[in-house]
Formats: sequence, structure tokens, C-alpha cells
Amino acid sequence: MSYLNYIDENFERFKSELFDLLRIPSISAVSSNRPDIKRAAHYLKGQFEHIGLNNVDLHDTPGNPIVYGEYLEAGPDKPTVLIYGHYDVQPPEPLDLWQTPPFEPTVRGEDVYARGASDDKGQSFTHVKAIESWLKTEGRLPVNVKLILEGEEEIGSAHLVPFLRKHKEMLACDMVLISDTSMFDKNVPSLTYGLRGLAYMQVFVQGTNRDLHSGAYGGAVQNPLNALCEIIAGLKNKDGVIQIPGFYDDVVDLTPEEREAAAKLPFNEQAFKDSLGITEVFGEKGYTTIERKSSRPTLDVNGIWGGYQGEGAKTVLPAKAGAKISMRLVPDQDPKKIAQLFSDYVKKIAPSGVSVIVEEHHGGHAAMTDLNFYGLQAAAKAFHDIYGKAPLFAREGGSIPIVADFRKILGVDSILMGFGLNSDAIHAPNEKFSLQDFHRGIKTSAKFLEHLATTPKNE
Repeated sequence: MSYLNYIDENFERFKSELFDLLRIPSISAVSSNRPDIKRAAHYLKGQFEHIGLNNVDLHDTPGNPIVYGEYLEAGPDKPTVLIYGHYDVQPPEPLDLWQTPPFEPTVRGEDVYARGASDDKGQSFTHVKAIESWLKTEGRLPVNVKLILEGEEEIGSAHLVPFLRKHKEMLACDMVLISDTSMFDKNVPSLTYGLRGLAYMQVFVQGTNRDLHSGAYGGAVQNPLNALCEIIAGLKNKDGVIQIPGFYDDVVDLTPEEREAAAKLPFNEQAFKDSLGITEVFGEKGYTTIERKSSRPTLDVNGIWGGYQGEGAKTVLPAKAGAKISMRLVPDQDPKKIAQLFSDYVKKIAPSGVSVIVEEHHGGHAAMTDLNFYGLQAAAKAFHDIYGKAPLFAREGGSIPIVADFRKILGVDSILMGFGLNSDAIHAPNEKFSLQDFHRGIKTSAKFLEHLATTPKNE
């Protein structure tokens, strides 16, 4: 029996096993779910052992365990791929917006609905089942494989980087394979070759030593909310250009080839607007919508607070106000440098009468993979075999900071072979994952291993 036939014949069992994993509320942000995190890790350890991986272990960290297994019997002349994913999930709230319980996988139409279905249990599980299908039919893998699944991705992977440094020799590889991104469309497979970086900031504006009655004090003192709005308004101009001095100094401009590749993507701007319920798009002047949302740096307010938020009216001047602001970065912007430039500029433009504190929350570098990299070409061949068409190559607006860490610590590029969709509602109520793409994802992963063994390495 071929591995593809094995996948078809065992797909119902694969779904059942995925659903068992989805039932575990492995929420890394909530301390009371630590037992569930460990339960999910042990479940995956059992899967690694069942499919025939060697040196399977749970590596304890000061946080959540990392599940590891390997197959190194293909020989030193064959490539070694490190497959990375995560088994922790986002909190499911608000619960009242879920049509069905978030940790009871429910099939509606062609999709399974559950927290973690697409991000990232369903996608990472495709590789587990692909490896099983090879080993149970061929008794071997055509390349060497190392597999790690962590339990802290949704809270910043605080202990993964130290793990990489400590186990650098154990994790040595030729490339990293990650399925934690999206395809461009349901039947338009795509490979992500670039991710933006991130600098996430918090701004606190303090005025008087207490809240004040707006009738007694209004017009006599600076209002921190007004001051905060003035600061935010000064961060970008009417053309969407960020006004922080030096912000664009290190930006690598899009090449003509990249702009041509982006123009080939089947992006319908009117459908995009309709899906969001808006009449106009907005962004940096001189760039298309798809370029702005994937390949250019951005600055956005993610949250703002201050003053009275309850029902009815309360005439108050708040003593303090705050905002959370994120900046998506592109090569070669350094998140630490950008954070400092942001802090300096905010303090410079802050109006008098208030004090301002700027804090850096977290950040990460952008990541790019050469389109000619042989691992990426093997992934493209695998997509073509299973989806019946060559994949498109796209840059994605989101950030996976660990990709840059893999490059820095292990010295290798990452292949972002996602099977999800932007409509999967990850991090939101009613997260879903297409069962058809779970099926096709397993086959694509299996085909990738086959093609990787025969694709010539880059000189």
C-alpha cells in the first residue's frame, strides 16, 4: 500500500485523533489550565511513540513542556528538516459568540469548529500523520526529520529560544518546516516566503493626581485623553505615512519582481471591502492594498483606555489614559531600534501639562526566505501534486518571531507551508479548519518529504 492510499484509508481515524487533541483546553495564557497543557503534551508524546519516532521525550522548561521526536535513519547524505508547531491555544472568550462549545469539536459542512482547529493543532497534526503514513507503509522516511511541538507560542514562546540554544546540536538541521500560516484561498495554495516583524508598545499619559469634575476644572488643566489623542494623531499623516523620524531608514524596498508577484495574486479589492463592510481602503500612499497589508511597515492603535466607560454620562476629566500600539516591521528594521525611536518621538510630541511613560511590550524581527531555496521548491512541488496547481508565493502581514530565531540560532531558513484560511477565525469565536485541507495537508506534507529527498540542494 502506498502512503497516499494509507492516508485515504485511515483518514477517519486521523480525524478522530485530531478531535481528541482539540478537546483538551490547552490554554497557555490561563494558569488554571496548566494540567490541560500537560495532558496535551502527553497526548502528543503518545502519538510520536505510536507512529515510530525515536528519542521521543517531553523536555521540561520553566514554563510548558516541549514535545520532541526524531527519525535520523535516512542517512547523512539526505537533508534534515526540523518540523515545528505548537499545541497551546488562545483563550476562547467571548464564549457567548461560539455557536458550539469551543472544546467540543463540531463538524458543520466541510469544516471542524473548535479552538485550535487551525491555530495550530490541526495544521501541525498534518505532519504527524504524514510521518506515520510513510513509516507504516514504507518502513522509513526519505529524509531525516526532527519534530518539536511547544506549548507557549500563544504567550510569546518565552522558553523556546533558551531551549534552542541549549539543544542547538540536537536540533541541527537544513531547514525548518512550519504550518501556522494561511493559503491565499481555498483552492489557491500558496507558500509564505516573508513575515513581518513586530514592535509592540504601551503609552501611559498621566495628568492630575485624581479624576476631576469637568465643570469645575474643564478648560483649566490638560486632559490626558485629549493629550493621548493628540499624540496618536501625530504618529501618521493623512496619507498613512508614519511620522517617526528614522522609522523608514532601514526599510528594504519591494523589488520590481516582488511587486509583480504580488500583482499576480488573485486579490479582489471590492470583495475585500465588502467582506469587511467598508466602502474605502486606507493605507500608505503609493502602494497597493495587498502590498500595504503584507509587505510594508505599519503602525496601529490596538487599544485605548481612560475616563468613564459605564452606562450613561459622567462629567469627568480622567487623571490618566493609555494606549497599546503595534508596529509591523519589514526587513531590515530592528524592533529594539524602532521601539526607541517610537518612545523618543512620543515624548517629543506630547503636549505640556501631562507626563508620558512609554513601555516596550515585546517584539520580533521580520523573516524572509529566498524564493530559489530548494526546500521551498520541494514544498511547491508537493502543493502542485496534491492541489493540482502550482502555488503562489506571498508575503504575509503577520509575525512569527520564532522564525527569525531559527535563522539566528540554528542558521537555517524556514518554509511556511500553511493549510489554513484567513477566514478560519483564529483567535476569535468559531475558529474552524477545513477537513478537506486537513486531508490534503497530510498528503502535501508526505509529498514534501518525498520531493525534498530528490530536489537538488542550492550551491
